[in-house]
Amino acid sequence: MNQRGFFRPPQAWVGDVIPWQEDGTFHLFYLHESRQVPKVGMPWHRVVSDDLVDFRATGIALASGGPDSPDFNVYTGSIVVDDDGVHHVFYTGQNPDRRGADGLPLQLVLHATSRDGMDTWERHPEHTFGATPGYETADWRDPYVFRDADAGVWRMLVTARHVEGPARRRGVIAQCVSHDLRTWEPVEPFWDPRRYLAHECPEVFEWNGWWYLVWSEFSDSFMTRYRISRDLHGPWRVPENDTIDGRAYYAAKSAARGDRRFFFGWISTREGDTDDGAWQWAGTLAVLEAEQNTDGTLRFHPPRELAATFDDRIAALTSGAVLSAPDGYADLILPEDAPRSFRVDARFDIAPNTTECGLLLRATADGDQAYALRLEPKRGRLVFDRWPRLTTGGEQWQISGDVPFAVELERPVALPPGEHRLEVIVDGDLCVATVDDAVSLSTRLYDRTAGHVGAFVGEGTVIVTDLVVSAPGAADEARPRVPVPLATTA
Repeated sequence: MNQRGFFRPPQAWVGDVIPWQEDGTFHLFYLHESRQVPKVGMPWHRVVSDDLVDFRATGIALASGGPDSPDFNVYTGSIVVDDDGVHHVFYTGQNPDRRGADGLPLQLVLHATSRDGMDTWERHPEHTFGATPGYETADWRDPYVFRDADAGVWRMLVTARHVEGPARRRGVIAQCVSHDLRTWEPVEPFWDPRRYLAHECPEVFEWNGWWYLVWSEFSDSFMTRYRISRDLHGPWRVPENDTIDGRAYYAAKSAARGDRRFFFGWISTREGDTDDGAWQWAGTLAVLEAEQNTDGTLRFHPPRELAATFDDRIAALTSGAVLSAPDGYADLILPEDAPRSFRVDARFDIAPNTTECGLLLRATADGDQAYALRLEPKRGRLVFDRWPRLTTGGEQWQISGDVPFAVELERPVALPPGEHRLEVIVDGDLCVATVDDAVSLSTRLYDRTAGHVGAFVGEGTVIVTDLVVSAPGAADEARPRVPVPLATTA
């Protein structure tokens, strides 16, 4: 099955992604969530891509060990290759019928190897190990292995929790080291902030003299964060904006090709496929490209290759439009209905003291009902919203959650007066918005399935200097699916 730009398997969903790049091809292993009841053992599946536009599913990569095995559920891990060209996978094994000393479902680190290019894996049960002293047996997962050439060892980072301390601040990234990828010795924690419940899916990498520590947390928020340092061992500095995306984009881990680095996460589904449904675990694979600022911080946007596939211009402003409402609201709505999949590329010249402006998606012809991506210069943020919101009792003030926007669907972004770019890619119920090629926000669009694109301003003035709506080109849809090398940066 081929999908373009995003990937979700038939009758299933993508959980945590374990990305591996080799010889120009991205091998994206992922937790295959079927949501079957009763539960069946979770396997890893794999999809491959040469251009991050087309994805080809290859099926099961690492099967469930079976109902009596410690890896009934094959959870998150990592891949490395040794000096002999053998691929090693380290992963989490969990069986709900097996309990640790604390009475909770036991989590273990397991090992398998492949000598045929990751097509088949041989398990090594003799290398299995659980939490080392001082850590809870129920939280020992997501092993991330990498080579520390300076120290001459392999390092394994593990999501863990201390056995003592405030229950919601015991999270720690534990660490083990090995010389042979078979036996592991516990050493001091890699990172121990005593701030979060846990640090899921940890990853560390070096890029142009900077070290990056990435993890996903669900203490205060449900999102992927990162830290930066000039040294592998810290200290780790908190960027001003330390998140990769928002609430709906989770468990992102990265892989590099050449001088480019890409993050692979999943956009969460919502229960009942409705805008007010509870967020669910797993969803659709989505890719963000990271670019590096001179101070080591990162900016994020969808890969350029995906944007380039939207080459059929279907609507546009032929000249700049001024929207001015110093003490009110004004909008303009394009006359054409947008297709199921489209891209909007808009530029706003924001006047000083403007409260808000942005884009309307799937709007009614009069703009009174729509999804909204709102730039708020005074608050320094991008917000996803919709109007009208769901009412819980029939009256206007009885809105869902009684909040002024969709909770957790906001990103901090600097919006000084002047021109700013807002790019949006919509594919069915998926939506990825990016401000100034730097700050991304992903979400779902369920309840409104069609409508117009528009622009708006509230309490201020904005010049819409450019607004183009494009669809995937018919010629591009029909072209043979051949590997296309990723462009290199200048």
